[in-house]
Amino acid sequence: MYNQFKSISLSHRNATLAIREQLALNEAEAKGMMLRLKDFFDVSDVLVVSTCNRTEIYYSATTDLNEEIIKMLLIQKGVSDLESFKAYFERFSEGESAVQHLFQVATGLQSQVVGDMQIPNQIKHAYQWSADLNMAGPFLHRLLHTIFFANKRVAQETFFRDGAASISYAAVELLEGLMPNPKVLIVGLGEIGADVCRNLAQKATAEVTIVNRSRDKSDKLAEELGFRVADFSDIESEISRADIIVSSIVRDEPFFTKEMMVRLRGMSFKYFIDLSVPRSVSPEVEEIPGVMLYTIDSIRSKADEALHRRLDAVPHVREIIDEAVLEFNDWSKEMIVSPTIQKLKGALEQIRKEELTRFTKNLSDSELEKVERITTSMMQKILKLPVLQLKAACKRGEAETLIDVLNDLFNLEKQPEKH
Repeated sequence: MYNQFKSISLSHRNATLAIREQLALNEAEAKGMMLRLKDFFDVSDVLVVSTCNRTEIYYSATTDLNEEIIKMLLIQKGVSDLESFKAYFERFSEGESAVQHLFQVATGLQSQVVGDMQIPNQIKHAYQWSADLNMAGPFLHRLLHTIFFANKRVAQETFFRDGAASISYAAVELLEGLMPNPKVLIVGLGEIGADVCRNLAQKATAEVTIVNRSRDKSDKLAEELGFRVADFSDIESEISRADIIVSSIVRDEPFFTKEMMVRLRGMSFKYFIDLSVPRSVSPEVEEIPGVMLYTIDSIRSKADEALHRRLDAVPHVREIIDEAVLEFNDWSKEMIVSPTIQKLKGALEQIRKEELTRFTKNLSDSELEKVERITTSMMQKILKLPVLQLKAACKRGEAETLIDVLNDLFNLEKQPEKH
């Protein structure tokens, strides 16, 4: 099963945001993709991961289906120029590379912002979708739980999860500390503005309104995240309503000026967080009583400091991943001999029951119970050494020879497999 695990990946490493958005899958689309894979191909252990930075499909199959799955995904998303889009994908056709890649994705090593704290939850959601559709077998269950345990170690043993290492997340962290239950106005939905919105969606305390010159874009994002939308023409009334204004407008001169603030007399206390380059909020707004401004420089400084701490922790994170992968590899190798172990147990159990039937007809219930315990204990002790030898042979890569010997000795091929 280990060598049958494969994956395809489209991510920020090879594709622009516009391409990634075009191929992103929501929950319904991800589940639909999984069902189509099951209908068209002989696959198991299917996992579909889709975030704003990546769309990936993991699966187990005896043959390499990467090209067919990429084509199916592109057709599902309505892409006509298949050949040019195929170039954006990475392919992992070997079990070792696919497993290693999933570990790195799930821990945040492959994230656009190193150590991204959202990715473990996104992987858990994808795993739940797979479980809901009965497409997670023993291999995927064990793999994901090994990853979750590794993630727990990363959080407990390193600084890899500390601080906000992206500007958008640092802005949200700052916003959270300004006041409880704020009314937040997001102005401008470029990449940073959209990221701020998605990070805010994880927080239940803020009431968020989004404003963008393109109403279509704000409507789409608001529907995705459950936020309120306002027209750009109503910007001044929305400023009056908000406690915190986050601006990422792209323009040559400030949009929010001292004159605008003077015009909006009677305002309550306001915080401006300016994420634009060049600035979209004039420094002079702070001359208005009750107005406070935070610039991208101060936020970037905080994010850079956190990012350096995370980067320093990367070697330790890789050590944790290597240990977890080694443990998982050992388990995967043992999976090869599991059917033989089950057949051997079945053969010995059949002999035990047949002999009990022959010799225990005249025993009392208490005597029968004692004989059951004695013979069961004997069988377990007889099994112990072959099982240990099989597992040791797995680690040496010599399991096949021992499996053949046991098959011949006990005629195991006639035994049904038990899962």
